[in-house]
Amino acid sequence: MDINYSNPVNFKLKDYDEKPEIYNLGFREYDARWLYPEQINLAGVQKIGLGLGKLIKQSDNNNGKISVGHDFRSYSEEIKEALIGGLIASGVDVYDLGLTISPGAYFSQYFLDCDNVAMVTASHNPNGWTGIKMGNEKTLTFGPDLINNLKKVIEDKDNTSNKHGKYIFRNINNEYLADLISKYKINRKIKAVIACGNGTAGLFAPKAFSLLGVEVIPLHCNLDSSFPNYNPNPEDLIMLKDLGKNVLENNADIGFAFDGDGDRVGVVDNNGQEIFADKIGLLIARNLSLENSNSKFVVDVKSTSLFLTDEILKKSNSEIVLWKTGHSYIKRKTTEINATAGFERSGHFFFNNPIGRGYDDGILSALEILKILDNNKNKRLNDLYNELPITFSSPTMSPKCPEEKKYDVVEKIKKIFQNKMKNNQPLAGQKILSILTVNGVRIHLEDGSWGLVRASSNSPNLVVVCESTVSEERMKEVFHGLNIELIKFEEIGDYDQKI
Repeated sequence: MDINYSNPVNFKLKDYDEKPEIYNLGFREYDARWLYPEQINLAGVQKIGLGLGKLIKQSDNNNGKISVGHDFRSYSEEIKEALIGGLIASGVDVYDLGLTISPGAYFSQYFLDCDNVAMVTASHNPNGWTGIKMGNEKTLTFGPDLINNLKKVIEDKDNTSNKHGKYIFRNINNEYLADLISKYKINRKIKAVIACGNGTAGLFAPKAFSLLGVEVIPLHCNLDSSFPNYNPNPEDLIMLKDLGKNVLENNADIGFAFDGDGDRVGVVDNNGQEIFADKIGLLIARNLSLENSNSKFVVDVKSTSLFLTDEILKKSNSEIVLWKTGHSYIKRKTTEINATAGFERSGHFFFNNPIGRGYDDGILSALEILKILDNNKNKRLNDLYNELPITFSSPTMSPKCPEEKKYDVVEKIKKIFQNKMKNNQPLAGQKILSILTVNGVRIHLEDGSWGLVRASSNSPNLVVVCESTVSEERMKEVFHGLNIELIKFEEIGDYDQKI
């Protein structure tokens, strides 16, 4: 039912301050995240809706329709309603998706023919955070240019329209699930532990696998916005270790961990051991390259160097493109060069036709992993993993660094290591062979080891990752070599986890 309304949302006065409040640094490189209500109020959210609506109407070849969803956090729905209120006041037609996950919102763009999307979620951020993922083109989400344009438009004094947009409530979750599993048939008997950290993916992931005949052991799949066990973050070792324990206890074949909005996946093998997402991406790339020679794969700078040296990828003449970390960057690059797939070490995977539509979907990624198991019926996941050359990789480590200082700090760190290379000074006892600066600074050493320091795209942190082809000890030495320089900066605080 279409509803025309002039006052689309009836907020209580207590929900508003005297004026809209929006912490400017909440706008990140490709999305927006704030502490709520400390950094943004509902009036501020409504103002963002007004600005986003105006930006949509200024876009060329845009049908002016937007689908909007929200995750299960206790305050996400009221934030979404404020956003919708601003969008409708700007003259944009809104499809309210209700409760969903980010890939469900992206799917709705195709199913409902909406050029634009907004998803209210803070993904894996702790409680107290909120955020908005936005896009004004199917598949693609905002990059820095569009974020900056949005900030400018929001500052306009009047973003309202004489003609209000329409409001249509349309939940598409069942259609999303049906579309998701339509291309898959799993013949192998598989038992999987599905961990959702009490996030919104718990509504979708267990059902998707069950419909395909997978025996599902649910782990924290009941929705609970307080996240009583841990934050749903498939990069976090706390979540992965708990998943591994449950895989062993249930004699399962595999374990999957999903983040709060369902666009990322983490994997644990049949021995209860976590496999970092870049190695999972390599297994998927191998499988896809065997099906299609001359494939292109986009890989973020945090990922293993094995993508560049893998013999199977070389035999199939696969092209590897190292690119900026961030789901918006990898998604856009994968689309631009029509790559078969894109992989980000955080667990964002992107598949173009015929597998997917280019956007990140954690459940779709998990189905591609199940397809590998189905194609290798005599092998278990640890067997396939052990076929990869051995590397020793650190988890993603994130020391605190203020939002307004983190990029300057990384620039200074970059210059330190560029000078070391210029002056033939070693890192961790090894000669620096090359430095990649497409995103932060990735330092490649003579023995094949490397270390990365970059600014986080969505939180007040830096990101540190290390890898060695020699030993775990060498990997730790690389980290300590990097950290010797990092601790000299008073702007850099404690790590979330360390090796």
